[in-house]
Amino acid sequence: MQTIDQIYIDGAFASATGDEVVDIVNPATEEVIGRARLAGLDDARRAIDAAMRAQPAFARTTKAERMAMLERLQAALLAHADAIRDATIEEYGGPVSRARWVANYASQCFGDAARTLAAYEFERPAGVDGVSTVAMEPVGVSGLFAPWNSTAGTMCSKLASAIAAGCATVLKPSELSPIQAHVVTRALHDAGLPPGVVNVVTGRGADVGAEIGRHGSVAKLSFTGSTPTGKLIARAAVDTMKRVSLALTGKSASLVLEDADLDAAIPLAIAAAFMNSGQACVAGTRLLIPGARMAEAIERVKVAVSALRVGDPRDPATVIGPMVNRAQFDRVQHFIRRGLEQGATLVAGGEGRPEGLGRGWFVRPTVFAGVRNDMDIAREEIFGPVLSLVAFESEDEAVAIANDSAYGLQAYVFSTDEARARGVASRLQAGTVLINRVVPDLLAPFGGVKQSGVGREFGVLGLEAFLEPKTITRSPASRSDVAIKYT
Repeated sequence: MQTIDQIYIDGAFASATGDEVVDIVNPATEEVIGRARLAGLDDARRAIDAAMRAQPAFARTTKAERMAMLERLQAALLAHADAIRDATIEEYGGPVSRARWVANYASQCFGDAARTLAAYEFERPAGVDGVSTVAMEPVGVSGLFAPWNSTAGTMCSKLASAIAAGCATVLKPSELSPIQAHVVTRALHDAGLPPGVVNVVTGRGADVGAEIGRHGSVAKLSFTGSTPTGKLIARAAVDTMKRVSLALTGKSASLVLEDADLDAAIPLAIAAAFMNSGQACVAGTRLLIPGARMAEAIERVKVAVSALRVGDPRDPATVIGPMVNRAQFDRVQHFIRRGLEQGATLVAGGEGRPEGLGRGWFVRPTVFAGVRNDMDIAREEIFGPVLSLVAFESEDEAVAIANDSAYGLQAYVFSTDEARARGVASRLQAGTVLINRVVPDLLAPFGGVKQSGVGREFGVLGLEAFLEPKTITRSPASRSDVAIKYT
């Protein structure tokens, strides 16, 4: 049984001083596999102090120096990839294929950030008269919040952009993932960054997170999680005018246009819906199908879902692992019941655990047809393997249904006509639209519109989320150029 009682401050591991000790439960077996002492308020303040001390010197580092740091981080995370994979399986229940991807992605984040930084110009001309220059400068100490459904990946993606920009950081991973956070932190330590540039405190949002959010010396917050929590963070940031990036709730739509090849589109749509066991903000959980092709699509969906292996996340054949904990299992069961109560037709799955799985927070991959867009299962982020099939009669109606949501994180379009698909994509209210694919471009901007968030991550815009523009205007050569009349 593991005991996690360390946090990371000022370049060294230290004992957490919080009062709360939590059990770490393997969601596939319901067995307690460890205990973790969570960080407390004093730990958060010490981490912020360390970042404050590191920030002035770190802000003055050169682009070449920060690129070298990112390359060391990439190598360090790659060296710990197996440990990250194993922790993701054991603590979170991520299927091994997904856990392996996450472990490699954590390393890739730093390589991508180094590539972005290499091509980025921190000074550029501004205005039309040639007398002004814009200098992009580090925003300052940054608080980074990583969720339980993608702990390693989000810790590293946010940190990579912050390091590239020259911002010292305080990372707060979810209290539900202390093992994953600790493994990642060991890798970060091995990269040998200057003390205080990276600090990690795993604790509750109500105390540790709140302190990071309200502390006057923290200039930037980057949060991934639910919209209600994101709103709390944004409100707390206003008092000290912190810059805020929020990647929040999604209820993504997958649009299968009339000309789509169902043999290709349905497997991709199923992959989009059930990725990460359905515990993904970008999951395509609303599948929009032309009414004339609905019966055919339902049969194909049944076949595809019946082939999905649910069970032991260590088994390479497993596609869907357990929900992260009992609370999430109960949430998914609630929405399955609501779908039935509100009149949706059950196509596959249903309440309870899959046959043969008496323990663990496993959910039956569930598909509903006859779903109206006003049903709870079509409007709320369930965060589990539940897919709603919604019929449409025209392209305009499909776009209207897809946009009829409080959220707008990601969408998917399937068509054999790329020009038509791009036309539909241009009308969708989403931060990202993937056409005939489910794998994103990790150097392109990521983020949501409406209540799915504020700001962008990845690539150039992800770097600039940690930078502030400063305009520097010089005196022109001729005094006649500076005559300004005020009226």
